[in-house]
Amino acid sequence: MNILLIEDDPRIADFLLRGLRAEGHQVQRAAHGTEGLAMVQDAARQAQPGDPPTVVVLDLMLPGMNGMEICQTLRAAGVALPILMLTALSTLEDRVSGLRMGADDYLCKPFEFEELLARLEALARRARPLQPGRAVRLQVADLELDRERMRASRAGQPLALTARELALLELLMSAPGRLFSRERILASVWGHSEDPLTNVVDVYIRRLRSKIDEGHTVPLIHTVRGLGYRLEATPP
Repeated sequence: MNILLIEDDPRIADFLLRGLRAEGHQVQRAAHGTEGLAMVQDAARQAQPGDPPTVVVLDLMLPGMNGMEICQTLRAAGVALPILMLTALSTLEDRVSGLRMGADDYLCKPFEFEELLARLEALARRARPLQPGRAVRLQVADLELDRERMRASRAGQPLALTARELALLELLMSAPGRLFSRERILASVWGHSEDPLTNVVDVYIRRLRSKIDEGHTVPLIHTVRGLGYRLEATPP
């Protein structure tokens, strides 16, 4: 994913640049409001079909032009790139104002890096749900998921999964072998409105495991105690 970071705090910017690049994303940064607006406008003009998704990470308090003004200007000009707004202002009125100005999501400082990543990935998926070149069918061992019809099967047998179970399965199958923290799963599948202390992720992992792994010699869903979950084929 391409990330356009507009953040004037050098400590926060450095932390995000290093973390996002370590995750394999391309990141451009602007520290001034008007410079950031121009960066986003240039990226929108140069975007081509089939390019990786681009997401804007926009701080609210900026020199020259604040985040609200940038967001409003971009939307008025028809720029539809997804925008995640960062701010230390956490009241309901502040969040509503940001969303009404055209932001797609709102994250209050301080925040956990895992949650930021999960929200960026969710915005990228919503922006381009079936972009050219994206695999319509995912497969891990004998487990298959048709992303277009949202139907899953194992060893040729259809699996009766709910919409939420399918969303969880799609996330895990999108990166076989990758460890997903509970926080990442919660933000990606349930969204930021869910209570971070809930055990809903563990409950749904148990449900998914009972439907996918029971009756099969090779388990596909694995728990890494204290860290999270991964989906991969391993020998019994």
